[in-house]
Amino acid sequence: MSHTLTPEILLQQEAEHRFDNLDFDFTSAWEIGSAIRQRALESDAPVSIEVFAFGQPLFLTALPGSSADNLEWMKRKRNTVLRLAHSSLYAGLNYELTGERMEHHAFINQAEYCDHGGSFPLLTRAGGVFGAVSVSGLPSQDDHALVVYGISHYLKHKK
Repeated sequence: MSHTLTPEILLQQEAEHRFDNLDFDFTSAWEIGSAIRQRALESDAPVSIEVFAFGQPLFLTALPGSSADNLEWMKRKRNTVLRLAHSSLYAGLNYELTGERMEHHAFINQAEYCDHGGSFPLLTRAGGVFGAVSVSGLPSQDDHALVVYGISHYLKHKK
């Protein structure tokens, strides 16, 4: 990425990438995931991609060069988003700024959560989280950028 993301920029991204009245369904998940997949293929990115909503994965793919570990990373990033209602990159930057890493907090099992970038909440206009879009396989900010691209692409081109 060409610039450093700050917690304020990440919160602004979350405010700008929301869905009206749960204007999101299985086809939306496919379109978001497909946009990310196409962008990743164009740059030979060895990533796995998941769109998770309504309690289940609605889109899941692994590209050449990715591994089973990427699926575990995505699960941990997604769990962080669903628990904290913010992107996993925001969580990581916020913990870094406070000097208290996620792994030092009570009741956070490192096998289930992580504060690395690459998962972004699916949000209603009012801020309710109903899912997450996750990518794993690149550095944190690059995973995050792919996810934001996919959601932005969908929101710009939806009906």
